[in-house]
Amino acid sequence: MTFTEFWTTIKIRKWGKYVVTLLLFLAVFLFIGDQSVIQFVKRGQEIRHLEQQRNMYREGTEKAQRELQTLHHPDSLERYARETYYMHTPNEDIYLVEE
Repeated sequence: MTFTEFWTTIKIRKWGKYVVTLLLFLAVFLFIGDQSVIQFVKRGQEIRHLEQQRNMYREGTEKAQRELQTLHHPDSLERYARETYYMHTPNEDIYLVEE
């Protein structure tokens, strides 16, 4: 069946041209272009992923700020240096125990 035969059979029906127009519009709306439904779903997924990353970085920033507040005291600064960087005084031995 050629396109002209198809078009004449659709013309016979009263609503044929409206149905074809509607189907073409829906195909363009759903699948083609930057504003398609597929692109809309992909952008939604990307937004959710970026929000998760933002929350992760905010938590990391809050944790770093809390640690920074504790480092204002000399005793806590010394404890942090010993635990994190394994620093010690010259005559002191350090034993690392792994669990």
